[in-house]
Amino acid sequence: MFKNPYPVDTVIRKEQTVFKAIHEQVAHNRPYQKILQTPTASTDEVEAAFKALTGQNLDDSVSISLPFYTDFGSHISLGKNVFINTGVMFVDLGGITIEDDVLIAPFVKITTVNHPTDPKDRRGVILKPVHIKKNAWIGAGATILPGITIGENAIVSAGAVVTKDVPENTIVAGIPARVIKSI
Repeated sequence: MFKNPYPVDTVIRKEQTVFKAIHEQVAHNRPYQKILQTPTASTDEVEAAFKALTGQNLDDSVSISLPFYTDFGSHISLGKNVFINTGVMFVDLGGITIEDDVLIAPFVKITTVNHPTDPKDRRGVILKPVHIKKNAWIGAGATILPGITIGENAIVSAGAVVTKDVPENTIVAGIPARVIKSI
């Protein structure tokens, strides 16, 4: 399984050999991704696909409503009692960690990959992990960008675009998301 050998903010250029390893892992994961994109897949199929992708068992308390999309799949870590609603997209090459009791509403997008702004490097990638802490709630259609931490008990309102870390016990909304209330 591909593990990112580079520190956060390092540009991984397309011509580097690591790109071959990434693409081989994506090809290996494709059949499991397809299962997760099939709304009629059984619980057993979902659990087996998740384990094949991530190397971890899906806890019995976790619920994933299909379809669920991921472009890589191997860098997802879920806690207990996590609920992921339908149509969610994880771009997880940089790593997505979701702690216990997190709610993720329909059509949320979480991305851990960006591209350099320098045109000569644009085909490369920059990987930054996303961390969603305990009991956070991510509202419908929200987008969480690379390198973001969502604090414990925080709420990301529907449609928000999160470009900065979200403090614990706050509600953020808007584009870009900003704190609108402490809870």
